[in-house]
Amino acid sequence: MKAGIIGATGYGGLELLRFLHNHKEVEEIGLFTSSDEGTQFSDKFPHLTDIYNQPLLKLDDDALAEYDVVFASTPSGVSSTIFPSLVERGPKLIDLSGDFRLKNLANYETWYKKNPAPQEVVDRSVYGLTEWNEPAIEKAHLIANPGCYPTAVLLSILPLIKHRLIDPSYLVIDAKSGISGAGNKPSQATHFSEANESFSIYKINEHQHIPEIEQAISMFTDIDTKITFNTHLVPMTRGILATSYAQVTEGVTQKQLVDCLTETYKDHPFVRVIQQASAVGTNRVKGSNYCDIYVQLDERTNRATIIGVIDNLVKGAAGQAIQNMNVQFGIPQQTGLQLVPYFI
Repeated sequence: MKAGIIGATGYGGLELLRFLHNHKEVEEIGLFTSSDEGTQFSDKFPHLTDIYNQPLLKLDDDALAEYDVVFASTPSGVSSTIFPSLVERGPKLIDLSGDFRLKNLANYETWYKKNPAPQEVVDRSVYGLTEWNEPAIEKAHLIANPGCYPTAVLLSILPLIKHRLIDPSYLVIDAKSGISGAGNKPSQATHFSEANESFSIYKINEHQHIPEIEQAISMFTDIDTKITFNTHLVPMTRGILATSYAQVTEGVTQKQLVDCLTETYKDHPFVRVIQQASAVGTNRVKGSNYCDIYVQLDERTNRATIIGVIDNLVKGAAGQAIQNMNVQFGIPQQTGLQLVPYFI
């Protein structure tokens, strides 16, 4: 297979390259850019010297159409201008931005504050939460890869909502991310002297992943609800830990919560239900495509604390995108993704 990466110089693009390089079905990788055309890739990233010395390619519809699959790892508002012209031209398309996730274009404009993609193209996109949407992904031409926060949140709470073990009418979600989630463009918030030894909240009640999570809950459980969702920046490079709080349905036990998660994901190799709180942490999944889930019932308040942990650049971006590619092409989901977490 030939795989193209648009936005190859970003963190997500680098992770796509790292995993595709070890994918036995991928023979060629094209690296596309809108700003560094002709620059030797290893000049920008010396750790790839003698591995990827090829020049960055200019964005061109005809060139992209020659690939079997094209990934867009770009800021929101970019792929919506590139992918529509490629939809009918051959390659499978996987977008890692938010441009094709929200079916309601007014919601996209409100939350992303950008012009949306054409409605007919958005309507054709398939939401790529692999463990929950595999049959649709198999047939998809255009995949909207989920956001990093929604991946950690949805994988951990969807089974419990679907089986009516928790009350979806009152969900409070507290999520924390490493700085790489902001991309590799410098900003005041991600400046070392401001982020180091500091723990901060941002986009209070305004994060663009709120409507995505609510839409997915409705899509996969047939329940419409509104969530409280807030995000925090942690002075580390990688990782997301999302903690959700929910009232448990009367009579539900700790065993039922754990059994529900275990049964739901027993045939899904990248989701692990963790039994001990001490084994939950971002360094347990770092550099890997795993999502670790832990749940604990507080019998005193009858509330559940539900935790989802991922590497934001892998299961929250590049890894899940390649997992979706594997499903699209009938390849075992673990192909190219069987890397052990870094841990330290």
